[in-house]
Parts: sequence; structure tokens; C-alpha cells
Amino acid sequence: MTDRPPFITEPLIFQHRDEEAVQQRADRFLADMKSRRTVRDFSSKPVPRSVIEACIETAGGAPSGANQQPWHFVAIQDAQIKHRIRLAAEEEERAFYAGRAGQEWLKALAHLGTDENKPFLEEAPWLIVIFAKRWGEDVNQKRTKHYYVPESVGIASGMLISAIHMAGLASLTHTPAPMKFLNEICGRPESEKPVILLVAGYPRDDAQVPKITKYPLDEISSWI
Repeated sequence: MTDRPPFITEPLIFQHRDEEAVQQRADRFLADMKSRRTVRDFSSKPVPRSVIEACIETAGGAPSGANQQPWHFVAIQDAQIKHRIRLAAEEEERAFYAGRAGQEWLKALAHLGTDENKPFLEEAPWLIVIFAKRWGEDVNQKRTKHYYVPESVGIASGMLISAIHMAGLASLTHTPAPMKFLNEICGRPESEKPVILLVAGYPRDDAQVPKITKYPLDEISSWI
């Protein structure tokens, strides 16, 4: 006897398209995503909650190990909570730039113009904290193992960033270290680990971004 749940299927809903349409959709998405940039100059212009809900629901459709969906998203609009997060994040960032990071890491970051000041954490209309659920609990509150958590959460995070961009917004992936303060501020349990503090909103009209390039296709892929 086994306590494994039964394997049940349902019909796949899939729209078949001809080769030309497939190519056009791929090219259009590529062109849209090539315009995506990480932004640090955010406008305070409001973004409806319904837009952020749609983006998070898109991320929630990501594939995951054993379909355990080991993620939780905390969307923050409240100004006081954003202020608390900024204070805590900047405290960690001051230690980071004062020596915790090491000279090699700081040298790698230099061309991006980053420092310990994070005004965007208050200026942007939304912060989304992405938590990885390191383990779960069954109906008897017994700890259950989650599989491929970093990979699953990474995929969901990428889908969230893409959804935000395709909605017409800008985003920033902020990763202060350590990030444990986010559990306390967001009221999340020990079983969850904050991995990304995602900033979302409209860029300011005078927004500037670092002048960088991305590796071309032949440097990031092999065809065999």
C-alpha cells in the first residue's frame, strides 16, 4: 500500500499556430524584453493593485519541483512599511559597502553606480518580497520536504519580472544581505527565506540607467 496521491490527468488546452505565427510571437517577445532595464529612478505614480495581482498570479503559474509551488509573494504598498524596509535595508547596505562585500565584489559593482542609499524603496508604489518556502507542513503540522526550491523560485521570479515589464512597468531586483529583517516586517514564518526584494512601478521621466551591453547569442548558447 502507498499513500501517494492518485495520478489524474485532464486535457491540455493549447492553441496550435503555424510556423510563421510562432516565429512572429517569439520575435515580438524578444523585442519587448530587450527593452527591459533595471531601474533605480522610480516615479511615485500609483499602480493599481489589480495590475500587481495579475503579475503575481502569472508568477504563480511557474513550473516547480513536484508542483509544490514553494514561494510566497508579499506585495507592499503601505508607506510606513516601505519606510521600515528602507531603514533596515540601508543598514545592511552600509555594512556591505563598508567592507562586508570585499573589494572584488565592490569592484564588480562599480560600473553600475550602486551605493548604500536606496530611496527607491520608498519612492516606488510597490515592493514585492519573494520568499522561498524551504519546507512545508502536512495536515498534522509535520515538516515536509520541498524539492528544487531555488530553481523553482528562480523561475517564478523571472516570470514575475517579465510580467511586470510586459504590463508596462519597470522593476529592480534588490537583494540586501542578510535579508532576515523581511521575515519580521512582513510577518512570515521561519520556514520561508526572503530571496528578492522586487521594486515595481513607473520610471521617472528623467530616469537614467547604466550603459551596459548583454552577451550576444553566440556567447550564451551552444547548438549541437
